[in-house]
Amino acid sequence: MKKIIVLSLGGSLIIPEEIDISFLKKFKKVILENTKKYKFIVVCGGGGIARKYIYALREAGINEEFQSYSGISATRMNARFMSYFFKINPKQGVPHTLKTLEKYIRKQNVVFCGALEYKPNQTSDSTAVETAQHFKCDFINLTNVPGLYDKNPLKYKNATFIPQISWKDFYKMATQKKFSPGQHFILDQNAAKMILKHKIKTFILGKDLKQLDNFLNNKKFIGTTIKG
Repeated sequence: MKKIIVLSLGGSLIIPEEIDISFLKKFKKVILENTKKYKFIVVCGGGGIARKYIYALREAGINEEFQSYSGISATRMNARFMSYFFKINPKQGVPHTLKTLEKYIRKQNVVFCGALEYKPNQTSDSTAVETAQHFKCDFINLTNVPGLYDKNPLKYKNATFIPQISWKDFYKMATQKKFSPGQHFILDQNAAKMILKHKIKTFILGKDLKQLDNFLNNKKFIGTTIKG
C-alpha cells in the first residue's frame, strides 16, 4: 500500500473571504501529481465560515458545545466542497469516524473529511493529528502563513520565523492560551498535546504549494518541522 499522508487544509486557504479558486487549482494539481507515491487524507478546517457561526452563537449566549457543533458542520461542508472540486462524489457523505476513513482510503487515493466526532476543546486540528496517529504517518498542517512564528506574522511585522522546534516547546507555545472555539493559533492545544504524547513528526507549511511539492519529493522546503 502507498504511504499515507495526513494533511490539514486550513479553512482560511479554502475560503479566505471568497473561495480561492486559483490556490485550490494549484493544490489539486500538486496532490494528484503525487498520488503515484502517496494516498492523502485531507482534513478541512472551518475557517471564516466556522468563526462567523461561532461568533454569532457566542454573542447570543449559546454554550461552547453548540458553538463547537456549528464549527464541525462548517468543516464538513468545506470537505464536501473539496470532494466535488476534486471530482470525487461523496454520495455516501464525508467520513465522520476513523473507521469510515479507513474504508474510504483503501479504495481512493484522496479522501476529504472535516472534524470527526465531537470532543470538547478540539478543532479539526485534533482530528487531523488523531488521524495521523491512527495511521502512524507524518502530519502536514497547511496554513495561511509560511510556518510557525513566535507571534502572529499577519499582525506583527517583527514576528520571528521558527524553522524547527521540539514537540515539548511547541506544546508550551500552544498552551499559553485557554482553548476557545474558532481560535486562531496554528494548531489547537489538544493537537499539540497529542503530537507531544505520540511523537508525531509534524510539518507546518504555507500557501506556496511549491513547498508542499518539494516536501513530498524529499527536496528542501520552507516551513517548520516539529520533532524531537
